[in-house]
Amino acid sequence: GVATATNEWVRELSGTNCQVRDTRKTTPGLRQLEKFAVRCGGGTNHRFGLGDAALIKDNHIAAAGGITAAVAAIRQAYPHHIIEVECDTLDQVREAITTQCQSILLDNMDIDSTREAIVLVRSSSPKLVEFSGGATLDNARLIAHAGANFIAVGSLTHSVKALDFGLDL
Repeated sequence: GVATATNEWVRELSGTNCQVRDTRKTTPGLRQLEKFAVRCGGGTNHRFGLGDAALIKDNHIAAAGGITAAVAAIRQAYPHHIIEVECDTLDQVREAITTQCQSILLDNMDIDSTREAIVLVRSSSPKLVEFSGGATLDNARLIAHAGANFIAVGSLTHSVKALDFGLDL
């Protein structure tokens, strides 16, 4: 089911420069298998665990006093670590593009804000852009054509429907 669902997204995004990728929202004990199934379906994996990359979220931004401070703290402690900043607003995108993060995650943005955010990123930095929250097969091409590098789809692993089949001898 995971590979099949992933392949639906891959087919929908074919001909674009956008890839579908999973999240860490997997079935307990089955993360390795489900992430393998995403790759079998033609998708890509995001993080396997919290230590694979730093994803700065709203609570981290609030605790650090802003995006710039949060990125600087991680960069100081882990100079070579991949850092991704989750942005809910265009103002956050404007701040994130001035930091030493490698990618920006657009969280639950509508398509118009997504387009504007990607224009901001592309005009000033080589950072990757990931779209997360609210993506469907119906709007996937709009997101891809807006310029996103990745669309994160948690439902690939956390709520995919298994195929019901049996084997009779």
